[in-house]
This record gives sequence, C-alpha cells and structure tokens, in this order.
Amino acid sequence: MGRFRDALSGSGLRGIAEVKRRSPSAGELRADADPAILAAAYERAAAAAVSILVDARFDGSWDDVRAARSTASLPLLAKGFFSTDDDLRRTRDSGADAALLILRDLDDETARRLLGVAAELGLDTLVETHDSEELTRATYLDAPVIGINARDLATFAIDSQAQLGLVASAPRDRIVVAESGIESRAQGAAAELAGANAILVGSALMRASDPAQKLAEVLSRPLVKVCGLTRAEDVAAAAEAGADMAGFVLAEGSPRRAQGVLSVPETMLAVAVEVGESSGAAADLVQLYPREEGKVRGRDAVLLREGNEVAKVLDLPWEESDPAHLERARAAKGRVMLAGGLGPDNVRAAIDAVRPWAVDASSALESAPGVKDHDLIRGYVMAAR
Repeated sequence: MGRFRDALSGSGLRGIAEVKRRSPSAGELRADADPAILAAAYERAAAAAVSILVDARFDGSWDDVRAARSTASLPLLAKGFFSTDDDLRRTRDSGADAALLILRDLDDETARRLLGVAAELGLDTLVETHDSEELTRATYLDAPVIGINARDLATFAIDSQAQLGLVASAPRDRIVVAESGIESRAQGAAAELAGANAILVGSALMRASDPAQKLAEVLSRPLVKVCGLTRAEDVAAAAEAGADMAGFVLAEGSPRRAQGVLSVPETMLAVAVEVGESSGAAADLVQLYPREEGKVRGRDAVLLREGNEVAKVLDLPWEESDPAHLERARAAKGRVMLAGGLGPDNVRAAIDAVRPWAVDASSALESAPGVKDHDLIRGYVMAAR
C-alpha cells in the first residue's frame, strides 16, 4: 500500500484538498493560488492528501507539484488527463505519490496497463468514475482507490444524488473517494454515510477567503442537529446559525410533532424522527426509536440511510434522567449521535466528555413545544463548534 492509499485508509472521513486556479466549468477560481503555501496550510489543517492540477486548462503545471512537495510532507495527487506511461513517469519524477486515471478517457486495456506501470513506479492511482458502467469497470480492473465524480465532464452538471447512489453501491473492500460538489459539512457527511472513505474538495476551497480553514470546517465534527422543528422560519434560523441537520418528529403523541419533513437548504440534512417503523417520509436520514409501552418512544435510536444503520443515537430515557449517560456514550463504538437534555449551557462539556460524531438538541432550544428560540439555537450551535 502506497502513501496516498494509506492516508485514505482507517476510520473517519478523510479530506483531499485541491489546488486549482481555474476550471473549464467555473472559470477563474484563484488565479494567484500558490501551491507551496496552500499545501503547507492544508497539511496543518489535517488534510489527508493534496490534489494538484497539472493541466494547462486549469492553469496548472508540473512545477506546481514540485512547489507543493517543497513545503509539505503529506501525499500528493497529480491530476491531469493521463494516458501514457510517460505521464506516470513524469508524475513520479515531480514528487507526487499518486496519479489520476479517468476511465471515461481510457479503454480497459490502457487502464490495466497504466495501473501496472504505476505499481512498478511505486505510485498509487485514483481511478475516476462517473456512472455505474465505469464503476463496474473500475471494480473489474481491481482499482484499489476509486473516485466517484458528481460532475458530468461533458455538461459540467453536478448530480450529487446519483453520486451518493454510486458511493453506496461501490465495493466495500476498496477505498472510495467522493469528488466534486462538496461545499459543506452536511454534504461531506452525506458522502461519508453513503460509504465514502474520503472526499476531494476543490472549488469550495479555492473560493474561500481561507482555503485551509474552509477544509477544516468541512471535516470538523461533531455535526450539529436541531430537532423538533415544525416551522420553516425555525429551519431557516438553524441553517443560518450553522446547524448541519434538521430533525422533524413524525411520531404520534409528541408535543413537537411536525406535519411532515420541511424543505432544508443544501447545507443541511433532513432527518425524519420516527418510532417503531419508518413511514418512508422523504428525508436524507431516519432517526428510528423503538416503541415502549406507556411512552412516546424508547430510549436509544438508530440513524438510518436508506434502511441501513449508519450511526447510533444515544439518548436519555423518555422524560427521565441518567447520571451515567455521558459515560455510557463515551464507551460506545462507532458513530455516536449524542442526545438528551443538550442545550447552549451544557453541549460543550458533553462534547468534550464524549467526542461524539454528532449532537442533537430539541426542547432546550424552545420558547414553547415545537417553537424554537432563535437566540438559543445560535448559542447552541456556537457552543458546539
């Protein structure tokens, strides 16, 4: 396993940060981008690797890879339209650790040969796919690291939902990288929950005033969920405050029951909160609690994506307390969404104690059941951050 592949392995979502001065789809992004400065900053921001565009159509060159290598020790991915053995030798000689291979432009015979040459040269590869046919080809070619690009290279259109479907269907014995269209924590988390090991972020970083800070923001955890939303103005307030998930309680008997899942912006994931079984409501995720006789819900829930468990929700018993709640959550394995009595005054201490993947608050943010206090929402999100 090479340095690039190794950096994307393991638990947690990894970030590949890109250096890109312009793109054919977006035009000029950051004309003065200095790969030496950016690569060093990305490394300090905990990037797993740095992607460098070397093609002239992106105002890139091989000197950009050499400049990045002079200041950063993390793995470098050279991105271009590579089709020859010489392209791979140039990749190695520039100091890069991996090369992009775009299956759209390569037949299977050429791709197989290039994968072999890369291995001989000690290079990793990112084999990029755009549809189910290309994903099948990459799997058949035994590509260790598969990129799934949400951007159609012919039309430049982004289809994130199609990308997430492909990520979810990719073989789990490969490293899967979600590419393009990721600008927020929620979008990165959507790729993570679909099964991506890493995300490649380019244009969003290049447009940011501080690219490294933007990278850290997209990768930061915990995610922040505001639950018990019943009004569009409260969803808007949660989004403006920087919350990542909006929860809509659909369970009968809850004082915070919503009429349905409301529309949320692209910076948020919609979560349907249900009891017993899912109703099939249109939401990104379902937070499903067990039924418990005499109560609205049981204690803990599971977070589901298309019926598959992707996280545990560790909560307090219904309308009861548990002094050992944080200790129990701290001992849990895997992704944990921490819930139960959280608000602006205690969420930071809970995060420090548990280090959860996400936090969830509802009643502590209200002026009345189902009616949110916008100041409390802002305070909660700020404290969680």
